[in-house]
Formats: sequence, structure tokens, C-alpha cells
Amino acid sequence: MASSNFVAEHSFSVEGKSWVLNSPDPPGFLQKILHSIKKNVASDSQKKHSPSARVLALLTTIFPVLTWGRNYKPSKFKNDLIAGLTLASLSIPQSIGYAGLANLDPQYGLYGSVVPPLIYSVMGTSQELAIGPVAVVSLLISSMISKLVDPAADPVSYRKLVFTATFFAGTFQALFGILRLGFLIDFLSHAAIVGFMAGAAIVIGLQQLKSLLGISHFTTKTDVVSVLEAVVNSLRTSWYPLNFVLGCSFLIFILITRFIGKKKKKLFWLPAISPVISVIISTLIVYLTRADEHGVKIIKHFKGGLNPSSLNQLEFNSPHLGEVAKIGFICATIALTEAVAVGRSFASIKGYNLDGNKEMLAMGFMNIAGSMSSCYVTTGSFSRTAVNVSAGCESAVSNIVMAITVFISLQVMTKLLYYTPLAILASIILSALPGLIDYNEAYHIWKVDKVDFLACAGAFFGVLFASVEIGLLVAVGISFGKLILNSIRSDVEELGRLPGSDIFCDKAQYPGVLDVSGVRVIRLNSGSFCFANANPIKERITSYLTEKDQATIGIILDMSNVMSIDSSGIVALEEIHKKLVSRNVHLAIANPRWKVIHKLKIGGFVEKVGSDCIFLTVNEAVDVCLSSKSATC
Repeated sequence: MASSNFVAEHSFSVEGKSWVLNSPDPPGFLQKILHSIKKNVASDSQKKHSPSARVLALLTTIFPVLTWGRNYKPSKFKNDLIAGLTLASLSIPQSIGYAGLANLDPQYGLYGSVVPPLIYSVMGTSQELAIGPVAVVSLLISSMISKLVDPAADPVSYRKLVFTATFFAGTFQALFGILRLGFLIDFLSHAAIVGFMAGAAIVIGLQQLKSLLGISHFTTKTDVVSVLEAVVNSLRTSWYPLNFVLGCSFLIFILITRFIGKKKKKLFWLPAISPVISVIISTLIVYLTRADEHGVKIIKHFKGGLNPSSLNQLEFNSPHLGEVAKIGFICATIALTEAVAVGRSFASIKGYNLDGNKEMLAMGFMNIAGSMSSCYVTTGSFSRTAVNVSAGCESAVSNIVMAITVFISLQVMTKLLYYTPLAILASIILSALPGLIDYNEAYHIWKVDKVDFLACAGAFFGVLFASVEIGLLVAVGISFGKLILNSIRSDVEELGRLPGSDIFCDKAQYPGVLDVSGVRVIRLNSGSFCFANANPIKERITSYLTEKDQATIGIILDMSNVMSIDSSGIVALEEIHKKLVSRNVHLAIANPRWKVIHKLKIGGFVEKVGSDCIFLTVNEAVDVCLSSKSATC
């Protein structure tokens, strides 16, 4: 039990000790959730205003357009108009191609470039982010939902599950924003995303061989072995070289225009409109030569017009509902990760901050609305956003211009696209894939952190040789494993005093620090003191005392790095205290964090060992130990 003499002569530490011991209880989980919702809905400053002002402030929070729209100048519209039209010229062929990648009819890709961008333009906080279907999410949709329903055998049921998964994706995204749970998308580490995107790019590229070679029957699997087997088998039986010639010719054309656009910034519009030029020219070639009669695969007829309602197609009574919800969660996470990463990168260039929670809310509502208007999961696209920026966009109005242009195209262009060859859509998708493979970043990850690179490689090879889900699971599993190891590892380090100061540093890192005579200062380098590391930590601490060690009069535990403690950690501390008392050695706890001191109090540790063992700083604990050589703790 603590002795009253331990701090009798050191009144200067009483105030600091009281700060530690008398700190209020930390908020519980429910309190944090309610506070987050309250903070998201209304700030304290809004309470001072009238009800109408508070309603206006709430609407401004939900719809950022009410803020930037008031400062929007007509002079900006010219740039937004040009950017929106340029964006539409790239979006139309890409959206049609991505719809095919998702095993949907072409119009569903175009639908996704109408309603979601309009909603995002009034709710999003990014000025540059271009909204629409993207390759990776399209691959996720097709690879996972195809396992539940065969899109070729039952396209109606498949489409219903796609819309339902989109609804769940939007719901999860909105909840992330409302509850401020954006940290959940961070479980997909940067390294995992780099590997996943690279693997997905290769898989998407291999999938395009179906259209590029004019293959009629193709595997629904996404792993590289199955795809290559399907290609080899098709080459032995039936494929049409004209598709390959046509597709590769325009792929080369698109890549050349992209090279020219990078070399000459004034020609930024050339790579942006090259896909639509490719579509127009190739369609004319097929129409004039009747190449479709010689094996060239074409889009044929697809529906146009206004986005039809799909509210009655949401399948909440489906036997696959649990699987569809899981697919929605995965798509929500991947879509948010891509959109937030792209949005933040361009926002930092332009010098403003992107509100992550508002972005999640905007993405959520646009996908919920999209699920009810025949759209599948949409998000921010890196390639289209880069084009949007290059075209000089000033605000989200460019998204509105793009959506209107795509809508008009749905009214008048669907019949004109009848003869568009599928090989051209494949070449457009292939031309966008190199941007998903970042060799330099993978090498940088390897140099910085080998475990991070393991997550990157795990995601890459998992997607490539197993499936999209396996790749994600491997990446998340490795990332979680690293996180758990880092948080519970039983590392402890001995500290010494920096000469001429009251600062204590790691003796291994700073060999010049001074030992404190008779006192060992030990810092716990674990974020959590729990069942997984309680015994190793206890053994490491007690190992500092040997049978022959008679000089040590106190051991001070610096717990500033410990974020949480459980009952096993408290028991370990009690056993450490008992062992030290039997050796007539003081134990002092310095700088316990809020949750830790709360657990130590309600767990009875403070009552058992005495409040005299708790200190605000390491320096206070050292001074008290040195001045109380005869006291027991």
C-alpha cells in the first residue's frame, strides 16, 4: 500500500496528480455517435440564431451549392461549359464500355452519367471531381453478382440485384458520412489500394479480349488463368481478326493523341475527344462496309430516353439479400476510397480542403437515387477528373453540363450507335487502364515499408490469380495483421534524461542521455495493454530487476503511448506492483491516458496500490522517487 511519505515533501506534484485522478469519465460509444450526428447536423453557434437561420445553416451544410452558388459568376460558366462538353465526349463512350464490363446493357452506363452527377453537383464539396461509372467498380459488380445470378441466363434478375447492391452501397456511404465513420475506408491502406488497382487493371484488360477478338462465348471468372484459358480455347475454334485489327488501330490512335496531349498542354482536348472520334469513325466504317456481316461484333439497338424508374426492381425479399448487402458494402468502400483520394489530390492542388464526411453523404445520396433511376454504383473517376481539370473547370457546374449533354445523347444518339463495334469500346477501356498501374508508387512502398508492400503484393496477386474478393480480403487481412501487431507488440524501452533538461528519451536511440541513479524509467510502446501482450510486458518489466540488483529503488512506467487497457493489463500491473513491493522497489505510473486512468480507477487498481503511485509527468515521478528512498509504494 502506498505510503503517505511518498509525496509529503513534494507539494508541487499534488496539483498535477489531481488532474490525472480527478479527470471526468471519457464519453462512451453511444455518446460519441450522438455527438457526431449532432455535430454533423448543427453546430453550437447555430443555437444562437433564429429557427429560420438554423434551417438555412442546415440546408447549407447538406447542400454546399447554396454556399458556392451565391459566389458563382457568369464569367465562370464559359469554362465550365467547355469542360462539361469535353467531359461528355469522354464520358459517353467510356460509360457504354463500363456498362458492358458490368454485364449490363449500354444504356445503364449512360444513365449513371445523368442522375448521379446532378445530385453530386449540389451536395459534393469537390469542384473538379467528375462523376460516373468507373472500371474497377464495374468489375466488382460483374465479378461478384455473376456468382449469384448468371447475367446471360437471367439478365432481369441480375439487373435487379445490381440495383439492390447499388442501393446498399449508397446507404452505407450515407451512414459513413452521417456517423462520421470515414475511418472505415482507411482499413484499405494506400498500399492495398495500389496493389488492388494494378491487379484490377490487368484483369479488366484481359476481360476486354472478348470484344477485341470478337469472341462470342467467354468465361464469367475474372482470374488470369481462367481468362487466358478461355482466350486460347476461343482462338482454336472461332474468333474474328477484323475485330482485333479495328480495335488495335483505334487503341494506337487514342494512345498517340494522349501522348500529344501530354507534350503540348494546349492540346489537352485532343486525348479527351479521341474516344468519341474513334466511336464516330469506326461506326461509319462498319456501317459503310457492312463489316458486321463479316464477324465484327456491334452494339446493336439499345434503349434511350429518360432514366426509367427502377424503384420496383429493388429486391429486398431476395434469398441473396445478405450477399447483395455485402457486395454493396465492398463497392461502397472501394468507390469512396477512389473518389476521396482523387478529390483530395486535386483539392490540394487548387488549395482548398475537401470535407470527407460531406463527400460520403453526397456519394451515398447520389447512389441511393441512382439505384432508383436505373443506375449502378457510380463514383469519382480519376481519368475523367483529370480531363475536367485540364479543360479548365471552375466548379461542379461542369458535371451538370456533362449530365445534360449525356441526357440529350440518350434522346438522339442511341440509334446512331447501332453499328458501333464492341472492339472500339474495348480499346477505349484499355486506353484508360495504364493510369491504374503505378509502378513507381509500388517501388516507393517497397523502399519505405516491406510489410506494406506485402499488402500491396497480396492484393495484386489475389485479384490476378483468385478473384476480386480474395484480393481485397488478402490486402485487408495483411493490413489488419500489421495494425494488430503494431498495437499489441510488447516492446518496452528504457529512458534516460536528456542532459540539462527534464526530457526523457530512449537510451537506444539517444546514447548520450543520462541514467537516473537508482531509478529505471520504462516506456511502454504498445497502443494497447491487453490480454495479448500483458504477460510479455510484465516479464520484460520485471526482468530489469535481478537478484543481485540492490541499487534500484523505483521503476517508473511511462504510459503515454498506451491508449487502452483491459482487465488482463490491470491484473498484470497489480502483479508487477506486488513483485516490486516484495523487493522494496517503488512503482510509479506516469502520464496515463484518459481511458487508461478511467479503467484503472473503476478496475480498483488505484485503490489497491494507492493514488501516490500516479503522476502527471515522468519528471515528477523521478523527483518523488529520488526524495523518498525509504518509502514504499
